[in-house]
Amino acid sequence: MFRRLTAIALTAVSLVAMASAWAQAYPTRVVRIVVPFATGGPDIVARVVGAQLAEQLGQSFIVENRPGANGIIGADLVAKAVPDGYTLLVHSSGLVVNPFVHKKLPYDTERDFTPVTNLTSSGGLFVAVHPSVPAQTLQEFIALARDPNNRLSYSSPGVGNTWHLAMEVFNAVAGTRLQHVPYKGGGPATAALAAGEVQAMVASPAPLLPHYRSGKVRVLAYSAATRHPGAPDVPTTAEAGFPSYAVDGGWFGMFAPAGTPAAIVDKLHREVKTALETPKVRERLLGLGVWPVGNSPAEFKKFFLDSLRLHAEMVRMAGIKPE
Repeated sequence: MFRRLTAIALTAVSLVAMASAWAQAYPTRVVRIVVPFATGGPDIVARVVGAQLAEQLGQSFIVENRPGANGIIGADLVAKAVPDGYTLLVHSSGLVVNPFVHKKLPYDTERDFTPVTNLTSSGGLFVAVHPSVPAQTLQEFIALARDPNNRLSYSSPGVGNTWHLAMEVFNAVAGTRLQHVPYKGGGPATAALAAGEVQAMVASPAPLLPHYRSGKVRVLAYSAATRHPGAPDVPTTAEAGFPSYAVDGGWFGMFAPAGTPAAIVDKLHREVKTALETPKVRERLLGLGVWPVGNSPAEFKKFFLDSLRLHAEMVRMAGIKPE
């Protein structure tokens, strides 16, 4: 009996040592970062961070866009991938919205992913319109959108996306009835506004700032407590006379498939944190209008589970029914 227990103990120690050695060597080949959207916020962040990780670790981190179904297609691919650290997911906070706007998902949001780290926070959201909309202020836009004779539409990266949810909360709080037009990603959604295909949107600063600076969109307000440094002339929603609309701008996080060895998850977190603290990466992300985070896997897991509960309440408030 004693010999058997000793053998089991030695085997366990050996496995731990092997796992540690495996993690130290990781990565030994190309790492795939799946972004479940087209061009836009999470895509840009994934490419910036992935390029720095490649420099640090001497292996390529390739971003693969798998848009569709508000991120469900790409997320499902990662949920079913081999949990060895070579297939990762960079998703928006839309990941925690999908369980409440879709009756059935091909994966379990809580059980099928291992949170690695929160890459960035977006602070607040911009409320933006196309320049053809005859509204110079948020109050003028609300009055315009309340008029049943004005059929205004807004874009988002898809049904159940954070921006979609935020605009439906806007509709509920402001008493407006803007019609939703979904696109396959933040880039196409903001491009649609800049082209005048839709009249409005609520979106993270990163994809909107270039269009704002070029004059292709008009930003009326920012939903955070303080003004955005990239658009200091834009008032907060409270300053614009709409204090009841204080909506978080969402986040972009990195996940691995459930079952990925803790040693690899921890190494990924350490390397990502180092990447986010690199001056050129930090400057690039701040220029995009997002703030680097890089919290630990345990901290991000708690944040992730708390976000699930928060967005369940937001979906209820917006009156969105699961489809």
